[in-house]
Amino acid sequence: MNGQFPSTLLEKAVGEFAKLPGVGRKTALRLVLHLLRQDTPSVEALGRAIVTLKREVKYCKVCHNISDTDVCHICSNPGRDRSVVCVVENVQDVMAIEGTRQFTGLYHVLGGVISPMDGVGPGDLEIDSLVERVKAGGVAEVILALSATMEGDTTGFYIFRKLEHQDVKLSVIARGVSIGDELEYTDEVTLGRSIVNRTPFNGTM
Repeated sequence: MNGQFPSTLLEKAVGEFAKLPGVGRKTALRLVLHLLRQDTPSVEALGRAIVTLKREVKYCKVCHNISDTDVCHICSNPGRDRSVVCVVENVQDVMAIEGTRQFTGLYHVLGGVISPMDGVGPGDLEIDSLVERVKAGGVAEVILALSATMEGDTTGFYIFRKLEHQDVKLSVIARGVSIGDELEYTDEVTLGRSIVNRTPFNGTM
């Protein structure tokens, strides 16, 4: 974006907003100018909400979903099927699958996918804790609900190799989700059907 900023404070704020994913400097400027037009209490409330989120948010010690408590509301819900664990890449995927109302089991959030190009290896993800959950018993099926990308497939195969000798059924969501698609952008009907119509996983996608 060309042009001289009339204020170093404005320039600094735009620079911070522009660090957000998908936000360029033009969009960042619009957001900052919008906030400047709001009353001070509204802007302060936004600032407090962000700081409080960062300081106080927790990650469920069971599934690693974002939570207000040590164990999230899904894992602590006695009505969920504890024998089925759906493995997803991130919190957005949990929200997307929950939106379908087609899945009643539990989740396991990896925190990403294996991507050597981005410097993300198996040790950077919550794969070992998934293996421990399965080894602890009580899990009859693990559903791999990962994005239909090369990285998603690589991660799925790695998890398959880690769990193939455990007494657990491994499934993969049906490929109603197009190749290259990410779950959070898949419509709820398609995603719901892909969960319901999941198929056994044998190491190939």
